[in-house]
Amino acid sequence: MSFAPVTVFVPKDAAALSVGADDVGAALLNEAQKHNFEINLVRNGSRGLLWLEPLVEVDTPNGRMAYGPVTPEDVSGLFEADFLSGGAHALSHGKTDDIPYLANQERVTFARCGLIDPLDLKAYEAHGGLVGLRKALSLGPEEIVVAVKSSGLRGRGGAGFPTGIKWETARTASADQKYICCNADEGDSGTFADRMLMEGDPFALLEGMVIAGRAVGADTGYIYIRSEYPHAIQSMRAAIAIWEGANLLGDDIAGSGQAFHMHMRVGAGAYICGEESSMLDSLEGKRGQVRAKPPIPAISGLFGKPTIVNNVLSLAAVPFILSRGADAYKTYGQGESRGTQPFQLAGDIARGGLVEKAFGVTLSELVNDFGGGTRSGHLVRTAQVGGPLGAYIPETGFDVSMDYESLADAGAMLGHGGVVVFNDTVDMAQQARFAMEFCEIESCGKCTPCRIGSVRGKETLDKIIAGEDLKGNLKVLNDLCILMTDASLCAMGGLTPMPVKSALKHFPDDFNSARQPVE
Repeated sequence: MSFAPVTVFVPKDAAALSVGADDVGAALLNEAQKHNFEINLVRNGSRGLLWLEPLVEVDTPNGRMAYGPVTPEDVSGLFEADFLSGGAHALSHGKTDDIPYLANQERVTFARCGLIDPLDLKAYEAHGGLVGLRKALSLGPEEIVVAVKSSGLRGRGGAGFPTGIKWETARTASADQKYICCNADEGDSGTFADRMLMEGDPFALLEGMVIAGRAVGADTGYIYIRSEYPHAIQSMRAAIAIWEGANLLGDDIAGSGQAFHMHMRVGAGAYICGEESSMLDSLEGKRGQVRAKPPIPAISGLFGKPTIVNNVLSLAAVPFILSRGADAYKTYGQGESRGTQPFQLAGDIARGGLVEKAFGVTLSELVNDFGGGTRSGHLVRTAQVGGPLGAYIPETGFDVSMDYESLADAGAMLGHGGVVVFNDTVDMAQQARFAMEFCEIESCGKCTPCRIGSVRGKETLDKIIAGEDLKGNLKVLNDLCILMTDASLCAMGGLTPMPVKSALKHFPDDFNSARQPVE
C-alpha cells in the first residue's frame, strides 16, 4: 500500500453536493487521518455522469480511477480495498476515461470540466486555457470574427443563429459603447449544461467573453445568471475576482491595451428572461418583457448600444476555435450544424447526465446507448427535446439525427440540448395541458396571443380531457395553436403550440373520449 501523498478528486458541482459530496469529502479526510495517510483533496467539477455522483476519482500511476456513487458509509471500505492505489471495490469503474459513457463522447467545450479545480488558474493554463485569448489579442477584430464565422458556430441557447454573423453586425456598428452579455438564465426543464460549465470550468466562459469583446470592440461584459443557481453564482464571482487579480480583466489585459470589465447580475426567476431582449430589459432594471424587433440587439441592445447576447455554451466554445482553429472545430458535426452539442439527459432515464457529441448522433443513441433506457424499468414512450416548449418525439422516431436541420424536418427543435425521457405511463393530454399552463404562468404578458391564448388553450384542454365536445374543442385548440404560432411577439407564445401539436399528432388516443386515466 502506498503511503505517498495521493490526489483524490471529489466534485463540488451542485448535483454532487445534492447527494452528499461534501460529507464524502469530509469522510475521506477523516479516514485518511485515521490511517496516517496524506491525501490532497481536490474539489473538481462534475464529469457529467450524474447517476454516479458523488464520483470520487483517485490519481494513480495507471491513471485516474473512478469510484461511485460513494456515500460517507462507503469510505472505510474504500480504504480497506486500497482505493488510493486503484484497488478493486464494488464501486470501482476502472479508469475514468475508459468508462464507455465518457469514452464515446467528443469533449470540446467540456474538455476540462471535471478534470481540475475550477478556480485553479495554473491548472486551467496547463490544460489549454488562455491559448485562445492570447491568440485573439494578437489578431485584429475582423480576423477573430472571420475565424468564428468560418467555424460554423451557431447559438447554443436555442435559436441556432450563426454566432459569427451576429458578431460581425456588432463589430461594424458605430457606437461609443458596446457590450457583451452572457445569457446564463438556463430555465428549460431538464437542462443543466450552463450550470455545469460555470461551476466546473468558469474561466472558459470568461475567456470566451473577453475574446468576444476584442472582436466587436466592447470593453464591458455582463453575465446574467438565474437566481436558482447559487453555486454557479459563487463560482463565477470567484472566477472574476481571480481574473481581475491576474490582470486578465481590467483596463489593460496582459499588457495588450485591450480593456474589458466584467459584471454579474442575478435574475429574479422569470423564464421569459431567457429571451435576449427580456434579459436586456432586466439588466436595465426594468421588468423583463420582450422587445419588438427590429432593431436587433447587435445594433441597439443594452441601453440602446450595440450588444452581443450569447449563451454560456456559445461563448465557452470560442476559446477552442481561436486556439485550435476554425477548421478543427467544424470537423465535428454535419451539414449546417457544426461542432459539438452538450446534450443533457433527464427524466426517467437510467444514466442521466451530460453527453457532449458532434451533431449527427441519433436520439436513440442518446437515450438507449448513453442513457440506458428508463430507470424505472418501464418502456420508453417519448422524449421531449428542446425544453418545455420542445416537441415530444415518439420512441418510433428516435432514429432522428440530433442536428438543427433534421430536427426541424421532424417538426421538432434542438433548443438548449435538453432531452427529457417519459415512460409508458405518461398522459400526453396532461403534458399538452402543462405546456399551455407553463406559458400562462411564464408569459411576460406583452402580447395578446401569448397572454390570452395560453389561458384559453389550458381551458380548452381541460374540456378535452373531460370529454366535452371533442371534435369542436380539438378544432378550437388547433386554431389557438395557429394563432399563437403566427402572431406571438416572441418564441414564448410562438413555440408553446409545438409540444401540444406533437402530442396530438403522435398520441391521438390520449385525447379521445375513450382515453383511460393513467395509473
